[in-house]
Amino acid sequence: MPLPHRTEITVGHGGGGQLTQELIDRVFRPVFANASLEAKHDGATLATGGARLAFTTDSHVVSPLFFPGSDIGQLAVNGTVNDLCMCGARPLWLSAGFILEEGFAIATLERVVASMRDAAKAAGVTIVTGDTKVVERGKGDGLYVTTAGVGVIEHSLVIAPTSIRAGDAVILSGDLGRHGMAIMATRANLSFESAIESDCAPLVAPVQALLRDGLELHCLRDLTRGGLATALVELAETAKLSIGIDEAAVPVTELVRGACELLGLEPLFVANEGRFVCILPEAQAARAVEVISRTAPGGPAAIIGRVRPGPAGQVTLRNTIGAERILDRMSGEQLPRIC
Repeated sequence: MPLPHRTEITVGHGGGGQLTQELIDRVFRPVFANASLEAKHDGATLATGGARLAFTTDSHVVSPLFFPGSDIGQLAVNGTVNDLCMCGARPLWLSAGFILEEGFAIATLERVVASMRDAAKAAGVTIVTGDTKVVERGKGDGLYVTTAGVGVIEHSLVIAPTSIRAGDAVILSGDLGRHGMAIMATRANLSFESAIESDCAPLVAPVQALLRDGLELHCLRDLTRGGLATALVELAETAKLSIGIDEAAVPVTELVRGACELLGLEPLFVANEGRFVCILPEAQAARAVEVISRTAPGGPAAIIGRVRPGPAGQVTLRNTIGAERILDRMSGEQLPRIC
């Protein structure tokens, strides 16, 4: 009797695209199913002993380890800090796990660790625990870093995709595409008129300023792998609403735009490490733009779109001549090993 056919799945380069989402939905989410995971947020929001906490984790495999404007150490700290911020939390503590390849230079490791120390100080967090493992030469590509973080939520808001409402304004904190293009230019040894530097930065200041101002924040999302387009699609799908954005309102520097055109990339899908979207009631949008522009890196902020009742899960982009097209998740990884 012939054996039944079994469809095999293999793992490829992931990170913010459709393939990664399919992997999560097929392998991880069904097995680990719980309410925190189903929130589909940048971290878990947890309650214990009368306190509300945010908890998140991220692994960093960026190549090269050092690039214009940042490095793997700064990236590891800011990536986890920013995920906590997107939950509306004040970041407090981080862990750091290091996977080192045999023969990795101690001087390089010291440089990375010093960068992490400085980034943690700038973000107001403390690295309180960690782990180190060494793998055989040729099995680890130098260095991988995993960080996890805990923050405290000091308000009553539920800042999450499920809080998004039709009519909300979508605000972008600054210009797009710097991180991804800094990595690409370094890898490809490309020279431009001016160097493109990563936008890697902590987002503690703008988020805390928005909260202090008493604004009714519905959702925050940082624009890492997959960029602005993928982030908005994820939010629209979870909220079961539609989002429309205006291409002319999305800030992209001429240098980044030119580099994207040269390399066949679209700025809306390029990774960022110090940019976020803020979604809140339209009546509060102008005030939010002022607060973010004053406190966030890469500003000024801009209102780039609105949330619509439907079709559920759809994101559209209106171009400069008024035509609209549907944006989807990135179908593949434009740039692997980006963070």
